[in-house]
Amino acid sequence: MRRSNARYRVLALLAVGTMINYLDRTVLGIAAPQLTKELGINAALMGVMFSAFSWSYVASQIPGGLFLDRFGSKVTYFLSMTLWSLFTLAQGFVSSAAALFACRLGLGVTEAPCFPVNSRVVATWFPQSERAMATGTYTVGEYIGLAFFSPFLFALMGAFGWRALFYVVGGVGIVFGIVWWRCYREPRDHPAANAAELEYIEAGGGLTQTLPVDVTATGAQKGGFKWRTIGRLLKHRQLTGICLGQFAGNATLVFFLTWFPTYLATERHMGWLKIGFFAIMPFIAASLGVMFGGTLSDWLLRHGRSANVARKLPIIAGLLLASTIVLANYVESNGAVIAILSIAFFAQGMAALGWTLVSDIAPEGLLGVTGGIFNFAANLAGIVTPLAVGFIVAATGSFVWALALIGAIALAGAASYLFVVGDIRRIVLQADSAR
Repeated sequence: MRRSNARYRVLALLAVGTMINYLDRTVLGIAAPQLTKELGINAALMGVMFSAFSWSYVASQIPGGLFLDRFGSKVTYFLSMTLWSLFTLAQGFVSSAAALFACRLGLGVTEAPCFPVNSRVVATWFPQSERAMATGTYTVGEYIGLAFFSPFLFALMGAFGWRALFYVVGGVGIVFGIVWWRCYREPRDHPAANAAELEYIEAGGGLTQTLPVDVTATGAQKGGFKWRTIGRLLKHRQLTGICLGQFAGNATLVFFLTWFPTYLATERHMGWLKIGFFAIMPFIAASLGVMFGGTLSDWLLRHGRSANVARKLPIIAGLLLASTIVLANYVESNGAVIAILSIAFFAQGMAALGWTLVSDIAPEGLLGVTGGIFNFAANLAGIVTPLAVGFIVAATGSFVWALALIGAIALAGAASYLFVVGDIRRIVLQADSAR
């Protein structure tokens, strides 16, 4: 029997959902110039608005993972997508800073389960040899949306005002939530997945992450989740190490999502039209880096390399190369600066395979909470990086030390994968109770 490819349809759903996710969380940056004038919000208060998303997003990671483990991928992603889109839509109606702040907090809470769901779906639908490719494919949505839809969104704002951005992006998310509900199925329930494909997925380690948490025998005891499970998970160096590494990679990502246009305007003295043209290039480079890292990882695995080599090599190489962002401090040409930043962002994309490792190491039945812990640690960068860069720039009047900090964090992340993570293998909590 010829094997079907229903898993690629599911992957397309994840990629589109992730693209919408990042557009919803970053569209405020596009609206900000007009929004701040109309609502009377100064730069300092606007910084709080940007940060508010990360506060609630980070705080909701573990609860979101628990919800996922309890209710499954289909229900969790539908509710998450629909609710975060409603909070995006609501931002188009705000008339005060307090209302905008509340919407940003709500957006962070409701977006929290997105990446744990992505990881769970990949672990369920894909054999281990294809997971890095799958992770890279949906991750590229983070960058594609920002690179290619930003010009359209700027034009939309110019024609109809900043509120139209939230109406359109929020409305698209609500529609896609319905598409997800109608189209997503678990592998054994999917009408387009034949027996050959299911056998292929299961032989590669898939189809194992769909049990609810209270029926597994791997440390998630009957009667529900126990908070001490979080501490037991964090005792394992695999999880602690990849959390530190993902924080480092996200620091570079957050710099580009928040401070990059300001850096071009104030440090490099580029005009806004030139910034609009140049800003696209690093995001395209990051998209290519994500696909390259995922493809390389799966290729190494298929050609007999261990999971340690296949998963860790692209991430370590990416973090080391991302540290070259500091070289932008030593060149004068704008073209050279963009080239350096594009290489650094390409490398950050290579390193964006952490979710693949979550799929590889999470105890069966605890992928949601493991992903929540991982995403909690990773997205602390969304709070720390903008504040740290802002403090440095305010204190020194320059981005020189800010770029040095981003480069140093990337090096620390590479060291975590080299010396902390250890062997890539599934965590078994049952062994802990036998001590």
